[in-house]
Amino acid sequence: MVTVTEALDIISAVVKATREQRNCPLEQALDHVLAESIYSPINMPPFQQSAMDGYALSMHESLNYRVVGEVAAGSSNNPSLKPGEAVRIFTGAPVPDSANSIVIQEKVTRKDEVLVLDDAPQEGANIRPVGEQLSKGDVVLAAGTRLSPASLGLLAGVGVSAVPVYKKPRVAIVVTGDELKAAGEELSRGQIYESNGLMLSAALKDKAYVDTFVLKAEDKLDTLTKTLEKAFEAAEVVLVSGGISVGDYDFVNEALSHLGVKTHFYKVKQKPGKPLLFGTKDQQMVFALPGNPASALNCFYVYVHLALKLWEGDAEASISFRQATITADFNKKGDRAQFLKAKIGANNTVEILNGQASSMLQSFAVADALVYMEEDMGFVAKNTSVRYLKID
Repeated sequence: MVTVTEALDIISAVVKATREQRNCPLEQALDHVLAESIYSPINMPPFQQSAMDGYALSMHESLNYRVVGEVAAGSSNNPSLKPGEAVRIFTGAPVPDSANSIVIQEKVTRKDEVLVLDDAPQEGANIRPVGEQLSKGDVVLAAGTRLSPASLGLLAGVGVSAVPVYKKPRVAIVVTGDELKAAGEELSRGQIYESNGLMLSAALKDKAYVDTFVLKAEDKLDTLTKTLEKAFEAAEVVLVSGGISVGDYDFVNEALSHLGVKTHFYKVKQKPGKPLLFGTKDQQMVFALPGNPASALNCFYVYVHLALKLWEGDAEASISFRQATITADFNKKGDRAQFLKAKIGANNTVEILNGQASSMLQSFAVADALVYMEEDMGFVAKNTSVRYLKID
Protein backbone atom coordinates (compact mmCIF):
# COMPACT_ATOMS: atom_id res chain seq x y z
CA MET A 1 0.00 0.00 0.00
CA VAL A 2 1.20 3.52 -0.83
CA THR A 3 0.27 6.93 0.52
CA VAL A 4 -1.57 9.56 -1.50
CA THR A 5 1.67 11.50 -2.00
CA GLU A 6 3.55 8.39 -3.07
CA ALA A 7 0.81 7.45 -5.54
CA LEU A 8 0.86 10.91 -7.13
CA ASP A 9 4.66 10.86 -7.30
CA ILE A 10 4.64 7.45 -9.00
CA ILE A 11 2.14 8.62 -11.62
CA SER A 12 4.18 11.77 -12.28
CA ALA A 13 7.36 9.73 -12.69
CA VAL A 14 5.90 6.96 -14.84
CA VAL A 15 3.57 8.72 -17.29
CA LYS A 16 5.35 10.25 -20.26
CA ALA A 17 3.93 12.49 -22.97
CA THR A 18 2.71 10.70 -26.05
CA ARG A 19 4.80 11.10 -29.19
CA GLU A 20 1.72 11.23 -31.39
CA GLN A 21 1.00 14.68 -32.77
CA ARG A 22 -1.37 16.18 -35.30
CA ASN A 23 -1.74 19.51 -37.03
CA CYS A 24 -4.92 20.93 -35.62
CA PRO A 25 -7.02 23.85 -36.95
CA LEU A 26 -7.58 26.45 -34.25
CA GLU A 27 -11.32 25.83 -34.43
CA GLN A 28 -10.72 22.30 -33.10
CA ALA A 29 -7.77 23.00 -30.79
CA LEU A 30 -9.49 24.12 -27.58
CA ASP A 31 -8.09 22.29 -24.52
CA HIS A 32 -5.41 20.51 -26.57
CA VAL A 33 -1.74 20.78 -25.59
CA LEU A 34 0.84 22.34 -27.90
CA ALA A 35 3.46 19.84 -29.08
CA GLU A 36 5.81 22.60 -30.29
CA SER A 37 6.39 26.22 -29.41
CA ILE A 38 4.67 28.73 -31.68
CA TYR A 39 6.65 31.74 -32.91
CA SER A 40 5.00 34.94 -34.07
CA PRO A 41 5.16 35.45 -37.84
CA ILE A 42 4.44 39.18 -37.40
CA ASN A 43 4.89 42.08 -35.03
CA MET A 44 1.85 42.52 -32.80
CA PRO A 45 0.52 45.05 -33.41
CA PRO A 46 2.01 45.16 -36.92
CA PHE A 47 1.64 48.96 -37.07
CA GLN A 48 1.36 51.87 -34.67
CA GLN A 49 -2.17 51.50 -33.34
CA SER A 50 -4.56 53.86 -31.63
CA ALA A 51 -5.50 52.76 -28.10
CA MET A 52 -8.45 55.15 -27.86
CA ASP A 53 -11.08 57.03 -29.82
CA GLY A 54 -9.87 60.60 -30.26
CA TYR A 55 -7.52 62.65 -32.39
CA ALA A 56 -4.03 61.88 -33.67
CA LEU A 57 -1.83 64.96 -33.57
CA SER A 58 1.36 66.29 -35.01
CA MET A 59 2.30 68.21 -31.88
CA HIS A 60 3.18 71.90 -31.71
CA GLU A 61 3.23 74.54 -28.97
CA SER A 62 -0.41 75.65 -29.16
CA LEU A 63 -3.50 73.85 -27.85
CA ASN A 64 -5.30 74.63 -31.11
CA TYR A 65 -5.21 72.13 -34.00
CA ARG A 66 -6.78 71.88 -37.43
CA VAL A 67 -8.59 68.64 -38.27
CA VAL A 68 -7.60 67.56 -41.78
CA GLY A 69 -9.07 64.05 -42.05
CA GLU A 70 -10.08 60.77 -40.45
CA VAL A 71 -8.55 57.31 -39.97
CA ALA A 72 -10.84 54.40 -39.11
CA ALA A 73 -9.93 50.89 -37.99
CA GLY A 74 -8.91 48.86 -41.03
CA SER A 75 -8.01 51.94 -43.06
CA SER A 76 -4.80 51.97 -45.07
CA ASN A 77 -4.84 55.76 -45.07
CA ASN A 78 -1.55 57.28 -43.86
CA PRO A 79 -1.94 61.06 -44.07
CA SER A 80 1.10 63.25 -43.73
CA LEU A 81 0.44 65.73 -40.93
CA LYS A 82 2.15 69.04 -40.47
CA PRO A 83 2.74 70.39 -36.96
CA GLY A 84 -0.58 71.71 -35.66
CA GLU A 85 -2.68 69.31 -37.73
CA ALA A 86 -4.81 66.41 -36.50
CA VAL A 87 -6.99 63.59 -37.78
CA ARG A 88 -10.02 61.98 -36.19
CA ILE A 89 -8.99 58.44 -35.20
CA PHE A 90 -10.65 55.39 -33.69
CA THR A 91 -9.54 52.56 -31.43
CA GLY A 92 -7.48 50.00 -33.33
CA ALA A 93 -6.84 52.27 -36.31
CA PRO A 94 -3.31 52.72 -37.73
CA VAL A 95 -1.67 55.87 -36.41
CA PRO A 96 -0.23 58.11 -39.16
CA ASP A 97 3.57 57.99 -39.25
CA SER A 98 3.63 61.75 -38.84
CA ALA A 99 1.50 61.73 -35.65
CA ASN A 100 3.21 61.63 -32.26
CA SER A 101 0.31 61.77 -29.80
CA ILE A 102 -3.35 60.86 -29.46
CA VAL A 103 -5.68 62.87 -27.27
CA ILE A 104 -8.93 61.22 -26.23
CA GLN A 105 -12.15 62.74 -27.50
CA GLU A 106 -13.33 63.61 -23.95
CA LYS A 107 -10.37 66.01 -23.55
CA VAL A 108 -11.06 68.27 -26.54
CA THR A 109 -13.56 70.75 -27.88
CA ARG A 110 -14.23 70.68 -31.60
CA LYS A 111 -16.02 73.24 -33.73
CA ASP A 112 -16.04 72.44 -37.42
CA GLU A 113 -12.39 71.77 -38.26
CA VAL A 114 -10.95 73.58 -35.27
CA LEU A 115 -9.85 71.42 -32.35
CA VAL A 116 -9.02 72.88 -28.93
CA LEU A 117 -7.27 70.63 -26.38
CA ASP A 118 -8.01 70.88 -22.64
CA ASP A 119 -4.37 70.18 -21.76
CA ALA A 120 -1.01 69.97 -23.46
CA PRO A 121 -0.60 66.55 -25.13
CA GLN A 122 2.02 64.00 -24.07
CA GLU A 123 4.28 62.55 -26.72
CA GLY A 124 3.39 58.91 -27.44
CA ALA A 125 0.16 59.05 -25.44
CA ASN A 126 -2.44 56.43 -26.37
CA ILE A 127 -0.28 55.00 -29.15
CA ARG A 128 0.47 51.28 -29.14
CA PRO A 129 3.93 50.90 -30.69
CA VAL A 130 4.76 48.28 -33.30
CA GLY A 131 5.48 44.97 -31.55
CA GLU A 132 4.24 46.20 -28.15
CA GLN A 133 2.76 42.76 -27.40
CA LEU A 134 4.99 40.54 -29.56
CA SER A 135 7.85 41.07 -31.94
CA LYS A 136 8.23 38.94 -35.02
CA GLY A 137 9.99 35.72 -34.00
CA ASP A 138 8.95 35.90 -30.32
CA VAL A 139 7.49 32.82 -28.67
CA VAL A 140 3.73 33.26 -28.67
CA LEU A 141 3.03 30.11 -26.63
CA ALA A 142 5.49 27.47 -25.46
CA ALA A 143 5.27 23.73 -26.06
CA GLY A 144 3.26 22.08 -23.31
CA THR A 145 0.72 24.91 -23.09
CA ARG A 146 -2.91 23.84 -22.83
CA LEU A 147 -4.93 25.92 -25.25
CA SER A 148 -7.61 28.13 -23.69
CA PRO A 149 -10.06 30.47 -25.45
CA ALA A 150 -7.65 33.36 -24.77
CA SER A 151 -4.64 31.51 -26.20
CA LEU A 152 -6.61 30.59 -29.32
CA GLY A 153 -7.50 34.26 -29.73
CA LEU A 154 -3.85 35.23 -29.34
CA LEU A 155 -2.76 32.72 -31.99
CA ALA A 156 -5.44 33.87 -34.40
CA GLY A 157 -4.40 37.46 -33.76
CA VAL A 158 -0.90 36.82 -35.08
CA GLY A 159 -2.22 35.01 -38.15
CA VAL A 160 -1.79 31.38 -37.07
CA SER A 161 -4.57 29.12 -38.36
CA ALA A 162 -3.39 25.65 -37.23
CA VAL A 163 -0.99 24.33 -34.59
CA PRO A 164 0.78 21.03 -33.78
CA VAL A 165 -0.85 19.42 -30.75
CA TYR A 166 -0.44 16.18 -28.86
CA LYS A 167 -3.06 13.60 -29.69
CA LYS A 168 -5.64 13.12 -26.97
CA PRO A 169 -5.88 9.52 -25.77
CA ARG A 170 -8.72 7.18 -26.59
CA VAL A 171 -10.13 5.90 -23.31
CA ALA A 172 -11.85 2.56 -22.76
CA ILE A 173 -14.06 2.10 -19.71
CA VAL A 174 -14.51 -1.53 -18.68
CA VAL A 175 -17.39 -2.06 -16.26
CA THR A 176 -17.43 -5.24 -14.18
CA GLY A 177 -20.15 -6.70 -11.96
CA ASP A 178 -22.74 -9.38 -12.70
CA GLU A 179 -25.16 -7.57 -10.41
CA LEU A 180 -25.33 -4.56 -12.74
CA LYS A 181 -28.26 -3.86 -15.07
CA ALA A 182 -28.75 -1.12 -17.64
CA ALA A 183 -31.07 1.76 -16.76
CA GLY A 184 -34.61 0.99 -17.87
CA GLU A 185 -34.35 -2.75 -17.33
CA GLU A 186 -36.28 -4.47 -14.57
CA LEU A 187 -34.28 -5.21 -11.45
CA SER A 188 -34.32 -8.59 -9.75
CA ARG A 189 -33.39 -9.13 -6.14
CA GLY A 190 -29.70 -8.36 -5.59
CA GLN A 191 -29.32 -6.29 -8.76
CA ILE A 192 -28.55 -2.58 -9.11
CA TYR A 193 -28.38 -0.19 -12.02
CA GLU A 194 -24.99 0.39 -13.60
CA SER A 195 -23.90 4.03 -13.28
CA ASN A 196 -20.10 4.13 -13.31
CA GLY A 197 -19.74 3.73 -17.07
CA LEU A 198 -21.89 6.76 -17.81
CA MET A 199 -20.42 8.72 -14.90
CA LEU A 200 -16.79 8.15 -15.92
CA SER A 201 -17.55 8.81 -19.58
CA ALA A 202 -19.20 12.11 -18.60
CA ALA A 203 -16.27 13.03 -16.32
CA LEU A 204 -13.86 12.42 -19.20
CA LYS A 205 -15.90 14.50 -21.63
CA ASP A 206 -16.18 17.27 -19.04
CA LYS A 207 -12.35 17.40 -19.08
CA ALA A 208 -12.32 17.40 -22.93
CA TYR A 209 -11.52 13.70 -23.43
CA VAL A 210 -14.30 12.89 -25.85
CA ASP A 211 -13.03 9.73 -27.56
CA THR A 212 -14.36 7.17 -25.09
CA PHE A 213 -16.27 3.89 -25.16
CA VAL A 214 -17.69 1.50 -22.55
CA LEU A 215 -17.38 -2.29 -22.42
CA LYS A 216 -19.25 -4.60 -20.04
CA ALA A 217 -17.39 -7.60 -18.58
CA GLU A 218 -18.67 -10.61 -16.68
CA ASP A 219 -17.20 -11.58 -13.32
CA LYS A 220 -15.32 -14.52 -14.83
CA LEU A 221 -11.56 -14.52 -15.30
CA ASP A 222 -11.54 -15.73 -18.90
CA THR A 223 -14.27 -13.41 -20.20
CA LEU A 224 -12.89 -10.45 -18.21
CA THR A 225 -9.42 -11.08 -19.65
CA LYS A 226 -10.83 -11.13 -23.19
CA THR A 227 -12.76 -7.91 -22.59
CA LEU A 228 -9.68 -6.16 -21.21
CA GLU A 229 -7.64 -7.41 -24.16
CA LYS A 230 -10.20 -5.87 -26.50
CA ALA A 231 -9.96 -2.60 -24.56
CA PHE A 232 -6.16 -2.51 -24.84
CA GLU A 233 -6.38 -3.19 -28.57
CA ALA A 234 -8.58 -0.14 -29.12
CA ALA A 235 -7.46 2.45 -26.55
CA GLU A 236 -4.39 4.11 -25.07
CA VAL A 237 -5.95 4.39 -21.62
CA VAL A 238 -8.10 1.79 -19.89
CA LEU A 239 -10.27 2.51 -16.86
CA VAL A 240 -11.72 -0.52 -15.08
CA SER A 241 -14.66 -0.09 -12.75
CA GLY A 242 -14.96 -2.66 -9.96
CA GLY A 243 -13.46 -6.11 -9.43
CA ILE A 244 -10.23 -4.81 -7.94
CA SER A 245 -10.82 -5.64 -4.28
CA VAL A 246 -10.21 -9.04 -2.64
CA GLY A 247 -13.58 -10.76 -3.07
CA ASP A 248 -14.05 -14.21 -4.59
CA TYR A 249 -15.29 -12.62 -7.84
CA ASP A 250 -12.72 -9.82 -8.08
CA PHE A 251 -10.53 -10.94 -10.98
CA VAL A 252 -9.26 -7.65 -12.40
CA ASN A 253 -5.78 -7.78 -10.84
CA GLU A 254 -5.25 -11.33 -12.07
CA ALA A 255 -6.58 -10.57 -15.55
CA LEU A 256 -4.31 -7.55 -15.91
CA SER A 257 -1.35 -9.66 -14.87
CA HIS A 258 -2.21 -12.26 -17.55
CA LEU A 259 -2.18 -9.45 -20.13
CA GLY A 260 1.33 -8.32 -19.17
CA VAL A 261 0.36 -5.17 -17.27
CA LYS A 262 3.09 -3.85 -14.99
CA THR A 263 1.57 -2.76 -11.67
CA HIS A 264 3.15 0.41 -10.26
CA PHE A 265 0.97 0.50 -7.18
CA TYR A 266 -2.02 -1.33 -5.77
CA LYS A 267 -4.00 0.09 -2.86
CA VAL A 268 -3.70 3.64 -1.57
CA LYS A 269 -3.90 4.63 2.08
CA GLN A 270 -6.96 6.79 1.55
CA LYS A 271 -10.71 6.94 2.03
CA PRO A 272 -12.60 6.52 -0.21
CA GLY A 273 -10.75 4.56 -2.89
CA LYS A 274 -8.33 2.28 -1.09
CA PRO A 275 -8.47 -0.54 -3.74
CA LEU A 276 -6.92 1.49 -6.58
CA LEU A 277 -4.44 0.04 -9.08
CA PHE A 278 -2.24 1.91 -11.53
CA GLY A 279 -0.35 0.02 -14.20
CA THR A 280 1.17 0.29 -17.66
CA LYS A 281 1.37 -1.98 -20.69
CA ASP A 282 4.03 -0.70 -23.07
CA GLN A 283 2.89 2.87 -23.83
CA GLN A 284 -0.64 2.30 -22.52
CA MET A 285 -1.84 2.91 -18.99
CA VAL A 286 -4.60 1.41 -16.88
CA PHE A 287 -6.39 2.42 -13.71
CA ALA A 288 -8.48 -0.18 -11.94
CA LEU A 289 -10.96 1.84 -9.92
CA PRO A 290 -13.15 0.77 -7.02
CA GLY A 291 -16.69 -0.24 -7.91
CA ASN A 292 -18.34 2.11 -5.42
CA PRO A 293 -19.38 5.18 -7.44
CA ALA A 294 -18.06 7.89 -5.10
CA SER A 295 -14.76 6.03 -4.73
CA ALA A 296 -14.39 5.68 -8.49
CA LEU A 297 -15.13 9.36 -9.13
CA ASN A 298 -12.80 10.47 -6.34
CA CYS A 299 -9.97 8.43 -7.87
CA PHE A 300 -10.74 9.91 -11.29
CA TYR A 301 -10.37 13.49 -10.08
CA VAL A 302 -7.28 12.90 -7.96
CA TYR A 303 -5.27 10.39 -10.04
CA VAL A 304 -6.71 9.67 -13.49
CA HIS A 305 -7.07 13.29 -14.54
CA LEU A 306 -3.45 14.00 -13.56
CA ALA A 307 -2.25 11.01 -15.60
CA LEU A 308 -4.24 12.10 -18.64
CA LYS A 309 -2.74 15.59 -18.51
CA LEU A 310 0.76 14.13 -18.25
CA TRP A 311 0.06 11.80 -21.19
CA GLU A 312 -0.94 14.86 -23.24
CA GLY A 313 2.33 16.63 -22.45
CA ASP A 314 0.75 19.35 -20.32
CA ALA A 315 3.72 21.25 -18.87
CA GLU A 316 1.67 22.37 -15.86
CA ALA A 317 0.12 18.99 -15.03
CA SER A 318 -0.15 18.70 -11.26
CA ILE A 319 -2.62 18.39 -8.43
CA SER A 320 -3.44 21.98 -7.53
CA PHE A 321 -4.68 22.12 -3.96
CA ARG A 322 -6.15 25.39 -2.73
CA GLN A 323 -6.69 26.68 0.80
CA ALA A 324 -9.96 27.58 2.52
CA THR A 325 -11.43 27.53 6.01
CA ILE A 326 -13.99 24.89 6.93
CA THR A 327 -17.41 26.05 8.11
CA ALA A 328 -17.86 23.45 10.88
CA ASP A 329 -15.85 21.14 13.11
CA PHE A 330 -14.80 17.84 11.56
CA ASN A 331 -13.44 14.77 13.27
CA LYS A 332 -11.42 12.53 10.94
CA LYS A 333 -11.31 8.97 12.21
CA GLY A 334 -8.66 6.39 11.36
CA ASP A 335 -5.15 6.70 9.96
CA ARG A 336 -6.02 6.96 6.27
CA ALA A 337 -6.06 10.22 4.32
CA GLN A 338 -9.56 11.30 3.36
CA PHE A 339 -11.08 13.12 0.41
CA LEU A 340 -14.36 14.70 1.51
CA LYS A 341 -17.08 15.92 -0.82
CA ALA A 342 -17.51 19.63 -0.21
CA LYS A 343 -19.04 22.87 -1.43
CA ILE A 344 -17.05 26.07 -1.88
CA GLY A 345 -18.64 29.07 -0.14
CA ALA A 346 -18.20 32.80 0.16
CA ASN A 347 -15.23 34.47 1.85
CA ASN A 348 -12.85 31.60 1.02
CA THR A 349 -14.77 28.98 2.99
CA VAL A 350 -15.60 25.37 2.21
CA GLU A 351 -18.42 23.25 3.62
CA ILE A 352 -17.91 19.53 4.13
CA LEU A 353 -21.14 17.86 3.02
CA ASN A 354 -23.16 15.10 4.65
CA GLY A 355 -23.18 11.70 2.96
CA GLN A 356 -19.50 10.81 2.70
CA ALA A 357 -19.96 7.05 2.23
CA SER A 358 -18.12 5.59 -0.76
CA SER A 359 -21.36 4.36 -2.30
CA MET A 360 -23.14 7.73 -2.13
CA LEU A 361 -23.30 9.99 -5.17
CA GLN A 362 -26.03 12.32 -3.89
CA SER A 363 -23.56 14.57 -2.09
CA PHE A 364 -21.08 14.28 -4.98
CA ALA A 365 -23.81 15.54 -7.31
CA VAL A 366 -23.78 18.95 -5.61
CA ALA A 367 -20.09 19.05 -4.64
CA ASP A 368 -17.57 21.26 -6.41
CA ALA A 369 -14.55 20.40 -4.26
CA LEU A 370 -12.79 17.59 -2.43
CA VAL A 371 -11.35 18.56 0.95
CA TYR A 372 -8.09 16.70 1.58
CA MET A 373 -7.52 15.52 5.14
CA GLU A 374 -4.02 14.09 5.52
CA GLU A 375 -3.25 10.88 7.39
CA ASP A 376 -2.12 12.49 10.63
CA MET A 377 -5.09 14.84 10.94
CA GLY A 378 -7.77 14.11 13.54
CA PHE A 379 -10.14 16.69 14.97
CA VAL A 380 -10.25 19.83 12.81
CA ALA A 381 -11.97 22.84 14.32
CA LYS A 382 -14.27 25.25 12.54
CA ASN A 383 -12.42 28.05 10.70
CA THR A 384 -9.28 25.94 10.36
CA SER A 385 -7.55 26.30 7.00
CA VAL A 386 -7.66 23.08 4.97
CA ARG A 387 -6.57 22.04 1.50
CA TYR A 388 -9.07 21.25 -1.19
CA LEU A 389 -9.17 20.23 -4.85
CA LYS A 390 -11.60 22.11 -7.09
CA ILE A 391 -13.39 19.58 -9.27
CA ASP A 392 -15.92 21.46 -11.40
